[in-house]
Amino acid sequence: MIATATLGRTGLRVSRLGLGLAPIGGLYAEVDDAQATATVRRAWERGVRFFDTAPLYGYGSSERRAGSVLTDVDRAELALATKVGRLIVPGGAQGQGIWADPPPGLGPVFDFSADGVRRSLADSLRRLGLDRVDVLHLHDPDDHLPQALADAYPALAALRSEGAVAAIGVGANSAATIAQLVRGTDGGLDCVLLAGRYTLLDQSGLDDLLPLCRQLGTAVIAAGVFNSGLLADPRPGATFNYAPAPASLVEKALEIERICLQYGVPLRAAAVQFPFGYPAVVSVLVGARSPGEVDDAVEMLAHPIPARLWTDLKAARLLPDEVPTP
Repeated sequence: MIATATLGRTGLRVSRLGLGLAPIGGLYAEVDDAQATATVRRAWERGVRFFDTAPLYGYGSSERRAGSVLTDVDRAELALATKVGRLIVPGGAQGQGIWADPPPGLGPVFDFSADGVRRSLADSLRRLGLDRVDVLHLHDPDDHLPQALADAYPALAALRSEGAVAAIGVGANSAATIAQLVRGTDGGLDCVLLAGRYTLLDQSGLDDLLPLCRQLGTAVIAAGVFNSGLLADPRPGATFNYAPAPASLVEKALEIERICLQYGVPLRAAAVQFPFGYPAVVSVLVGARSPGEVDDAVEMLAHPIPARLWTDLKAARLLPDEVPTP
């Protein structure tokens, strides 16, 4: 069984490895219902108890596919997160281009109004087939900060007070955006989901956000630990932050991998375990689109990593000296 941790100031327990459910929504490549449900089921069988989805993922497909499995598990063991800030509606935007098989005619529209928050949650529960989720995040509020603070956050706080959710947070790729939300809500968020900004290649979350969260007791969920692919398979043509990786970053990733392999450690294992060096990080989310990828993530979490590996990465100037390591 995968170890669990308490999510910040809440009583909610989350597994230290969580399953990110964007891939089963058809992120970049088509995934059929059978493969998606097999992926979620394997994660549960391997001890994953924290699952993270969103209406945006496959324009509702991720939530629907996840719910087909999670409606049948022990609800007391499950920690399920979804997000608000986008509604999936007929005629919504179709320009993202990253979802391989979205439902025809549907697309997202931003809505950080109080009514939009409640409508989004109701829509998510309908797609999931569940009567509640445990964590509700504001999703990518970067260009909507005033409304997110004035309208969406109070709606989230009300849902928490009503007992509709156990925890509220914000998920984004920008550490600066999340820090603004944490400060703007006077520490009222229970957790944050930081994607791609606390990894072996990008520690910008340390500049402000992570110390702030540690000070306030706000739990950090680290996502995007492979930086969209480069740290899973470093090679020319790999992606970094959803775009072709610059040659300099490919070389850096290969140098990190070379040191890892000297110790018999897969680069993926170092990428998955690295965020746990920071005390505020309670869980790492890894996306998977197949049972085999789930198995790999579980094995990478458990793979032994000698302390000397981290020391060598710092000696080679591949990690800053001040970065905490596991």
